Amino acid sequence: MKVFAIGGRAFVAGMKIAGVDGTSVENKDEALEVIRAILARKDIGLILLSSRLSKEIRVQLGEIRKKHPIPLIYELPEPGGGFEKVEYRELVKQILGV
Repeated sequence: MKVFAIGGRAFVAGMKIAGVDGTSVENKDEALEVIRAILARKDIGLILLSSRLSKEIRVQLGEIRKKHPIPLIYELPEPGGGFEKVEYRELVKQILGV
C-alpha cells in the first residue's frame, strides 16, 4: 500500500523529496475533497495530513475515520509550524464511540 501526503506546498514538497506522492491544498475544503477522493482508491494505506489543516477539520476526520479505518490518517506538522500534541488515545476513543 502507498502513502499519500496532503498539505501546503512546503509540506507536500518535503514529502515528495522523501518519495511520497501528494497534493498541495490551500484550505480545509480542498483537503476534504482530496481525502474523499483518496477513500475510493484501494492502493493508499496511509494519508499524511498537515496538522494546520487537520485541526480545522477534526470533526469531519473523526467521522471519516469511523467509516474508513483504512487508509489511516496521520497528522504531521508543516515545516515552520509549531508542534501540536495530538491525543491519539482520545482519538481512538472518539472513533470507537467510547
